[in-house]
Amino acid sequence: MRKFLVDFDTAEMKKTYTDVLIIGSGIAGVYTALELSDEYKITLITKEEVEISNSVLAQGGIAVSLDKNDSPEEHMQDTLYAGAGLCDEDSVDVLVHEAADNIKRVCNFGVQFDKNEKDKKQLALTREGAHSKNRIIHAGDATGKEVCDKLIHTLMQRKNVTIEERVWALDLLVKDNVCYGIVAYNEKTGEYTAIYAGIVICASGGYGQLYYYTTNPEVATGDGAAMTYRAGGNLADLEFVQFHPTVLYHEKNKSFLISEAVRGEGALLRNSKGERFMPGYHELAELAPRDVVSRCIFSEMKKTGDSHMWLDITHQERDHIEKRFPTIFGTCLEYGIDMSKDYIPIAPAEHYCMGGIRTGLYGDTSIKRFYACGEAACNGIHGANRLASNSLLEGLVFGHRIGSCADELIHDDMINEIKSMPDFKGTATCGERELSVEEFDRSAAIEKIRRTMSSLVGIVRTKESLEEALAIIGEIAEKAASLKCVGPEDFVVANESMLAVLVIKSAIKREESRGAHYRADFPKTDDENWKKHIIVNRD
Repeated sequence: MRKFLVDFDTAEMKKTYTDVLIIGSGIAGVYTALELSDEYKITLITKEEVEISNSVLAQGGIAVSLDKNDSPEEHMQDTLYAGAGLCDEDSVDVLVHEAADNIKRVCNFGVQFDKNEKDKKQLALTREGAHSKNRIIHAGDATGKEVCDKLIHTLMQRKNVTIEERVWALDLLVKDNVCYGIVAYNEKTGEYTAIYAGIVICASGGYGQLYYYTTNPEVATGDGAAMTYRAGGNLADLEFVQFHPTVLYHEKNKSFLISEAVRGEGALLRNSKGERFMPGYHELAELAPRDVVSRCIFSEMKKTGDSHMWLDITHQERDHIEKRFPTIFGTCLEYGIDMSKDYIPIAPAEHYCMGGIRTGLYGDTSIKRFYACGEAACNGIHGANRLASNSLLEGLVFGHRIGSCADELIHDDMINEIKSMPDFKGTATCGERELSVEEFDRSAAIEKIRRTMSSLVGIVRTKESLEEALAIIGEIAEKAASLKCVGPEDFVVANESMLAVLVIKSAIKREESRGAHYRADFPKTDDENWKKHIIVNRD
């Protein structure tokens, strides 16, 4: 596998210097920037426009125990149950006990969550799958957008923060296991830059775009995990990929999420005969953990031969549905579906990656001065299966934690120290000869990766399906390793093919079923041999 995406010599490149470099403009990246002292020069880069991220698409809400009948301990137990034995209990303890304070901080930035109808001073709480109590705060069905909009607006007022759009993070500049910055590509100018930083924080999101059917935006191509791996850092839990049970199934749209909160409000799952089927699969029925509901829908589709199932919330009043789920209601109407009268056609699709860059309790990675948070990170909170609405919360809690320890990481002479560093050189390709872009159809390769992952590395896996996927994508990865990368499409195929191979190999290695990883040839959970994490790195 290649060590860098492009050939470079920092002696011949434009150089910039910053105290803190943040990669990604989702909730984790933006909130981390806000939690850092305004004494620091902060540069935030994003490979699209700043408003485009997975966080913005988050509909459901944020989990936090605020009710007098709830507690952080109960939130913790629900998280551990959903995580199927692989959660890091220390990380979960931090998450649930620091949740309320971070929600207060977010509200101070102007975020408007829905209020309780009876007591307008209290936030409205709802329930989602696998939660034992009502603890989800929300802003209609566009919570992610509301939070991100307000945080981004606040960040743009900060004079110490520079936001650079359409700038790709390609590779880490690492010497003796210490990160000194990155090699970046400016899509607007076609220019490569060495960005040196006191610390680098990766909040680049997950790798959902490895799959053809996904709720993730085009930016979620696993860049952070890929560059960490190339730099010698640790990745973990890559085999655990969560499929959301209820994604709109329509000829014009198969990626629009129908929030779990719809089931939390009483929606039922029905097959093509109109029969409710979930009670026959699990005691929690529609509110079972996501991995369970996805597999049940998959099983029912296989049993009936149908391409999708149906979600029914027609027993609720139209006014209530429209007020509670304005985005979902409006989008469904665009496709001729009136939620108050019609069943919604749905099918599972890739939604969230539990795996990523292995981190500790302060976002620290195996590479010094390199930190990660949000979906890019794997701190063990989600275990084998993420509990609903813990993702936005994770970005907040651990973004704050990184910000809180920055004073210990950054010192006055750090930039001068970096400026005195020798220049970095990198050689990209590793094949017998370098392939040009004319010799390799990158668009076709990317589509083949994604279709193969959806069909063979999906909700139900076997050794045979995984080995078939490995053969197909391994061939693409071999070619991509010899590709001379000159632009975004090249970066994507190189990152995705490498990362897909790592996901498949981890899935082959884990010979059990646990959480979101289901092996039909090993259908039982094997705590004796597999109650552990699979860590991968170049060594």
